[in-house]
Amino acid sequence: MEQRLSFKELPNEFYDGMMKNNAYLKKTTLGEKLKELVKYRVSQINKCAFCLDMHHKEAVHAGETEQRLHSLPAWRECPYNNDQERIALAYTEALTLVATHDVDDAMYAQLQKAFTVEEIAHLTLIITETNSWNRINHAFRTEAGNYVVGMY
Repeated sequence: MEQRLSFKELPNEFYDGMMKNNAYLKKTTLGEKLKELVKYRVSQINKCAFCLDMHHKEAVHAGETEQRLHSLPAWRECPYNNDQERIALAYTEALTLVATHDVDDAMYAQLQKAFTVEEIAHLTLIITETNSWNRINHAFRTEAGNYVVGMY
């Protein structure tokens, strides 16, 4: 598969807003491991090779284990995640698989027990922005495998 477009070919303004969101989200109270776990799960669902490479490397750098990353598609059946991670992953799937999942009142009530209002907003932004990056990388066929931790 050949890359269609490189970000180097595009005006900086193309992704300035999203990069500002990334910088903002680095300062949240959500832990790096949780953020990368969520981004990795979104990228698994969307089958974004570039983002899988990036978020796998970032997650490992943040202290995530290979076992948890490899078992992430089956997180419901695995004992490796705490309650906060479980509701974050359920919310991730609901916002990513919108045709088959829903953020119902019960899910939102669980989110409210596990996260502050600000953290729910940040988690929502992380999930929706990762979905956007996945789609952009699919469209441009961004080449996977060359990401270096901290590159963006």
